[in-house]
Amino acid sequence: MYDFCVVGGGIVGLATALELLRRRAGASLLLIEKEVRVGQHQTGHNSGVIHAGIYYAPGSLKAKLSFEGLHATKEFCYEHGIAYDTCGKLIVATNDVELRRTEALYERATANGLTLSRVSSGELREIEPNITGIGALLSPETAIVSYRQICEKMAELLREAGADIRLGKAVTGIKEEADAVRIEAGGEAWSARKLVCCGGLQSDRLARMAGAKVDFRIVPFRGEYFVLPLARNQIVKHLIYPAPDPDLPFLGIHLTRMIDGSVTVGPNAVLGFSREGYTRLSFDLRDSLDLMTFPGFWKLVAKNRRHAFAELRNSLWRSGYLEECRKYCPSLTLDDLQPYPAGIRAQAVTPRGEAIHDFLFAETGKTLHVCNAPSPAATSAIPIGRMIAAKLLR
Repeated sequence: MYDFCVVGGGIVGLATALELLRRRAGASLLLIEKEVRVGQHQTGHNSGVIHAGIYYAPGSLKAKLSFEGLHATKEFCYEHGIAYDTCGKLIVATNDVELRRTEALYERATANGLTLSRVSSGELREIEPNITGIGALLSPETAIVSYRQICEKMAELLREAGADIRLGKAVTGIKEEADAVRIEAGGEAWSARKLVCCGGLQSDRLARMAGAKVDFRIVPFRGEYFVLPLARNQIVKHLIYPAPDPDLPFLGIHLTRMIDGSVTVGPNAVLGFSREGYTRLSFDLRDSLDLMTFPGFWKLVAKNRRHAFAELRNSLWRSGYLEECRKYCPSLTLDDLQPYPAGIRAQAVTPRGEAIHDFLFAETGKTLHVCNAPSPAATSAIPIGRMIAAKLLR
């Protein structure tokens, strides 16, 4: 019998487990992860950016958690000797519409307590000679890191604190009993007084398995990346982002310096037919049937068909993808777009076809399910873990 069980070894699950043991020193905790290493899905397939929280409505939970997460993540890295680089981010406007968007972002970020600088086209040419725009915003606090390294350190700290971590165990059953929750995985079974599921791409299935009443469905979106040749690693000094369309949940294709010195391009957002299939032609029958039989999926597609078609076109033809990048970095060529692993975003969607952009939880008497932890969940993982632990222990 464990005091706590956490399902999911991504950064949110690991941060939650650490916070539970911090609040309940000496408690017993089991963490179950179906992969053989922690941080193998959304956590390990993102841009590696420590976001500052520029995009979110002032006073919102996402804005608060992003701001707290920016500092908490850097503090964690500093304390444990994990390399990070506060290289800063430029949000570049290439036309008047985008310039107005950056002005709105400036007002929003200022209200969130962030310090941004307006950058003129001339100043942009000086600090980033390879980037073209009529203006930009500079976020000096934005940084880069390896979230997989953070996950490995968190797992190490959990083991040192006495946690039992079981890897390579996919959960197949969750049953709430009178005084405990029974969890079955990999042919074994355990009991815990409290269960929290941070299942990411499988969050809806785990919630239903536990008997929680949920009507949303996870829709996977593949984010395809490219990496520039080594000779072009010095093309930018900052992270370069386009001014995002406020009507879309994605930030657009950006140039991202990685902590290993490389520079990636991406991601786009293409509908996936496998929740954990990272190659272009990945297909999973169960995942696809889940999509096709869910009314919310068809409503989502109908509402966003123009954008969905553009994303699919750019996925199939690199020239379209390249043009998105050349708006702000005109020197890029097709030969510069070299293969790089894709990522998959778990997007919770309602039966009405609405993408859920806020946190979503489901609960039963002894279980708590993190059904939607929206971007930037990796940046915000430590304060998210505090929030989840507080909910579980209230």
